[in-house]
Amino acid sequence: VQLQASGGGLVQTGGSLRLSCAASVDRFSRFKMAWFRQSPGKDRTFVAGIRGNGGPTYYADSVKGRFTISRDNAKSTVHLQMNGLKAEDTAAYFCAADGNYYSDYLSREAATYDSWGQGTLVTVSS
Repeated sequence: VQLQASGGGLVQTGGSLRLSCAASVDRFSRFKMAWFRQSPGKDRTFVAGIRGNGGPTYYADSVKGRFTISRDNAKSTVHLQMNGLKAEDTAAYFCAADGNYYSDYLSREAATYDSWGQGTLVTVSS
């Protein structure tokens, strides 16, 4: 799976950004998708995830109520709408795909995901 992330940029505290991730793959709906983020010197951490059929969504506690993940299977894309951005949201954001369609379990562990986008940088200034 090839993933291409976009939409990052510089925004002031309280602002919004919408990240997109385009997948080059057949049967995109089979893949569980997630967004992770990584700050310099820190581990890559789970932000949000969504199952292949667009069912339940999952969020890190730190972004719950501010971020929304969604997907468009017809366009093989996944989005992350980020509102109420804070300085601590500054990071490189990565989209990831889990191709294990035998399980509906959506993992929050980066090691579970076998395909990654290149990352898009989000900088929130105060």
